[in-house]
Amino acid sequence: MGISKTIGSATEQQGEYLVRVLSAVTFLIFFQAYMIAPLIPRLASVFHVSAQTVGIAIPVYMIPYGAATLFYGILSDRVGRRPIILGSLALFALLTALTAVSRSVDGLIFWRLLTGIGASGVVPIGLALVGDLFPYEKRGRPLGWLFGAMAGGMAFGSTFGVLLEPIIGWRGLFLGVGMLGLACLALLMRRTELFVGRPSVVRTRASDVFRTYRRLLAGWRGARTYIYVFGNAVFHSGVYTWLGLYFVRRYQLGDIGIGLALLGYGVPGFILGPVIGRAADRWGRRWLIPAGLGIAAIAGAALIFRAPVLLAALMVTVISLGYDMTQPLLAGIVTTLDRERGGQAMGLNVFALFTGFGLGSLLFGGLLGLGFSRALLFFCAAQLLAALAAIPLYRSEKSPNIKAQQPAAAGIVCKSGT
Repeated sequence: MGISKTIGSATEQQGEYLVRVLSAVTFLIFFQAYMIAPLIPRLASVFHVSAQTVGIAIPVYMIPYGAATLFYGILSDRVGRRPIILGSLALFALLTALTAVSRSVDGLIFWRLLTGIGASGVVPIGLALVGDLFPYEKRGRPLGWLFGAMAGGMAFGSTFGVLLEPIIGWRGLFLGVGMLGLACLALLMRRTELFVGRPSVVRTRASDVFRTYRRLLAGWRGARTYIYVFGNAVFHSGVYTWLGLYFVRRYQLGDIGIGLALLGYGVPGFILGPVIGRAADRWGRRWLIPAGLGIAAIAGAALIFRAPVLLAALMVTVISLGYDMTQPLLAGIVTTLDRERGGQAMGLNVFALFTGFGLGSLLFGGLLGLGFSRALLFFCAAQLLAALAAIPLYRSEKSPNIKAQQPAAAGIVCKSGT
């Protein structure tokens, strides 16, 4: 993966291995998160409830996930990254498998809530770990791998979840993902010595926690970034969550058709994530972020019109590309906001992200009473305005080489909480 050769080979291998395994875990977590939305029509039939009732399973996972990251981020600064990542991964695997025992939609929602709380310590603390290991001018690529894994999980979860459901059943999907999570946990448990370093914060008081949040949000760069993380998540989750129902109502597609139509969602990030990251490392983020916001808005607006189904499926892919050009780059900025409490900074980032995911799903679902076209028009107009505003707001992000916030030495810096 091209990690700098100026460090010792053991540390280089640690960075290689951890990014690779954490990418696999990230893929699994997002696979199970995104396999639900296309199954909404199917699960509504299984449990004899409305699609909107089953749709609650999306925000009931996303919002607790985001809220719990605040706790995990603070705790990881105090006790280190390793126990949080391993413990949360164990909870993810167990609770995902237990979702298979649901006998009603209430049971499904209950297990999704617990899974959101339990699983939320893996990805954000993994992102914070990248901030610990890599200097800012080299973070775009490893962050690209992790966000590429997120995108791949979205793409394959959206598609293969609904394609595999007729073969192994929805219960088999949850059980299978849980077992794969345990396998990833075993890989990390066998190599726990790779989590080197010490916690960055020896003592954590409530006053320190609130002071850090105030510092993160008081600065214009931090406040601007968290606002865009939240707003961008509202747009993408709102549109994506209901795409399965969109293709049912507008094109009368079945389960397999829905899976194929959503196949492109996440593919750009899965393939291009590291490339986009390198572009951000080389040229900065000032044009990529506004462009990503605008691309997603225009592609979403194209779904308003009655286009051929293949064109609609292509627009789904372009919407995904817009996500891949924004959220990873915003996360890269977050990793520079507080070097000492990087876990807390990233926890706040993922809180904003997943709270936006949950709220976006709820808002778009509430607007469906007006029809898909009007709901899409509202969301896409807001996203386009955000893209235009981002042009002057992000003009200072010309280069990732911010001298005041760079580590002292090039290469990987193992400084805290790993």
